[in-house]
Amino acid sequence: MRVLLVEDEPDLGAAIKRTLTQQKYLVDWVMNGTEAWAYLENSWTQYTLAIFDWMLPGTSGLELCKRLRYNKNPLPVLMLTAKDRMEDKVAGLDAGADDYLVKPFGMAELLARLRALQRRSPLFQPTELTVGNLTLDYRNSTVVFRDATGIKQEIPLTNKEFQLLEYFMKHPNQIVSTEQVRNQLWEVCAEPVSNVVAAQMRLLRRKLANSGCGNPIETLHGLGYRLNLTV
Repeated sequence: MRVLLVEDEPDLGAAIKRTLTQQKYLVDWVMNGTEAWAYLENSWTQYTLAIFDWMLPGTSGLELCKRLRYNKNPLPVLMLTAKDRMEDKVAGLDAGADDYLVKPFGMAELLARLRALQRRSPLFQPTELTVGNLTLDYRNSTVVFRDATGIKQEIPLTNKEFQLLEYFMKHPNQIVSTEQVRNQLWEVCAEPVSNVVAAQMRLLRRKLANSGCGNPIETLHGLGYRLNLTV
């Protein structure tokens, strides 16, 4: 699950990103609205949720919402603001925000509101994703392998390994290029490292093999990778 966070307060932005990352969200954090719109226009990147501060340098969070809805983009948006007057809340919701959170707030409430947005969203994903003998459980961020006898074993994965396996399980039996994986699973502003995808693939494959799952992700030289599991 990828989130675009647009917050110009450094301490708050860092705290939100840290909290979301711990929950296995992939977070792109920018500090002005103009840069945020460039991220939203990037066709390589698909976001699950967006968090906009109302008052931003460049383009405001309110204007970002209006642009999204003008372009028929259904991306769920949580608006953060110190404005707590009723007319401000109405203005934010009328601009296209799906929910409204007044500062200061607790991280537990932020996470609960994001979960609620996901449930209501047309982009909603179920609590579990099962492909072949692998199951991702989004409720507790775990991966379980079921062998031929029905015995289940949890596979310990890092955040990035979880995101990588999730991406392949959402595209089973499809050829996925290295560039597609890098663009979708690494932050836009991350330092480009030529072998970062291959390195993560080695780690993921090792853990899958050690859990008895074998090597379901094959390398197609010159093309990319493909997950070969029976859906």
